[in-house]
Amino acid sequence: MENKSVKVGFIGTGVMGKSMAGHLMDAGNELFVYNRTKEKAAELLNKGAQWCSSPAEVASRADIIFTIVGYPQDVEETYLGSKGIIPHAKAGLIVVDMTTSTPTLAKKIYEEAKKHDIYALDAPVSGGDIGAQKGTLTIMAGGDQEVFDKVRPLFAVMGQNIVYQGAAGSGQHTKMANQIAIASNMMGVTEAIVYAKKAGLDPETVLKSISAGAAGSWSLTNLAPRMLIEDYSPGFFIKHFIKDMGIALNESEKMGLELPGLSIAKKLYDELAEKGNENDGTQALIKYWL
Repeated sequence: MENKSVKVGFIGTGVMGKSMAGHLMDAGNELFVYNRTKEKAAELLNKGAQWCSSPAEVASRADIIFTIVGYPQDVEETYLGSKGIIPHAKAGLIVVDMTTSTPTLAKKIYEEAKKHDIYALDAPVSGGDIGAQKGTLTIMAGGDQEVFDKVRPLFAVMGQNIVYQGAAGSGQHTKMANQIAIASNMMGVTEAIVYAKKAGLDPETVLKSISAGAAGSWSLTNLAPRMLIEDYSPGFFIKHFIKDMGIALNESEKMGLELPGLSIAKKLYDELAEKGNENDGTQALIKYWL
C-alpha cells in the first residue's frame, strides 16, 4: 500500500477520527466515510471525502477500512450487524479497528473476517486529540504480521510510535496496559496540582519543575495545563475512559489479577460521571477536589 493512492474507508469521524481520516486523505488517498451523525463528517466531505450511508456501503467501495467508534457494542454492530462491514465485504478487504474495545471481541471479529477471506487487525491508539491532530499517535496492533506490514504505511500517516504486538487481541490487551498506566498517573497529576495550590504555590511554576523531572509524563505535560485554566474540553471523554477501565478490570479479574490503583481511579471517575461530567475530558478529574 506504499506510494500509491488507496481507496480508504473510515468509520467514526469524532474527536480523533476526524483528524485521522483527514491525514489519510491529505496523503492522497481516496476517502469514503460513514458516521452516525453526518454533520460530524462535514469537514471531511467539504475537502472531498465521499459519503456512505452505512458501514455496508463503505465495505462495498473501499479496499481498506479503519474504524474508531465509541463502545464495544458499537464495534460489534459496525462489523457484524445486518448493515455491518463483514456481511457485505468483498474478499481481500482489510479492516482495522482502532477503537479501544475488548480483546475478546477483537478475536471474534478476526475469526469472522477470516471466514469471509477478510483480513482484520485490532489497532487501538493513544495520544488523544492532540496526537490525532499532529499525526503522532501511538498505534498498538494485533493480528497477522503480514497484514500489519501491508497497513504500516497508512499507520505512519496517522502515528509515529507504531508497534506490532502479536496475534489478534494483542493490540487491545496492550491498550489496556496503557489505560491502566494512565489511570493511576492521572490521579497523581491531579493530586500534585491540588497539593501545590493548597501549599500556596503557583501551580504553573510548579509544573515547570516537575514536568521535566522524574515525575514527567504525557498527562502532566499536556493535560495539567488544561486543568489550570479550567479547560475541560474532551481530548478523550470521561465516559470512554470509564468504559476502558471497566474492560481492563474485567480482563484482570479473568486473569486473577488485582489492580487497586485502577479500581480507585475508576471509582473517582464514576463519581464525576454521576455528577454529569461524563462528556468532559479526562483532565476534569480535578473537579473531584473542587
